Amino acid sequence: MTRRIRRTRGRGTLHLIAGLLIASAIVRISAQAGPALAEGADAPVEAEMDDSPAVETDTLLAAFQAREARLVAQEAQLRDRLQALRVAEVEIEEKLQALRAAEEALSATIALADSASETDLAQLTTVYENMKAKDAAALFEEMTPQFAAGFLGLMRPDAAAQIMTELEPETAYSFSVVLAGRNANVPTQ
Repeated sequence: MTRRIRRTRGRGTLHLIAGLLIASAIVRISAQAGPALAEGADAPVEAEMDDSPAVETDTLLAAFQAREARLVAQEAQLRDRLQALRVAEVEIEEKLQALRAAEEALSATIALADSASETDLAQLTTVYENMKAKDAAALFEEMTPQFAAGFLGLMRPDAAAQIMTELEPETAYSFSVVLAGRNANVPTQ
């Protein structure tokens, strides 16, 4: 029961404080509102209307109309620019498609050329492998070391060895140096 009494007392105190604050606000408003109302009643009523509000209204109307005209013009410019951007976008997309098609055609042509080149090299390598070592060595003597080393690297080891035995020692050495060093600059990582 003591709890109920404490709660009732606590609530009563809050109600009392709230009531006092409200009463204070009413007293203040009534004290200040009276003189303000009295001043408003004593003010003379003007019979004549001044033309300045009409002039201000006309000026404001003209300013709003000018602003509206500017906004309409800007909107038209933005629409034109947007349309130009759309047209440019379509043209860019068409050119991009044409570029992709050209790239695919070029890739196909390069692949065809690479395979034809590889086929030609393989066929020429086979020809050199099937030649007599002495005849092939005579041809290799006339080639530059890089060119000849390329063919020797593609040949079967036994055919390349037979040709190398028929070459002059200096020439065979230069071919060996090119073969040994052709992958020296390849990245290892």
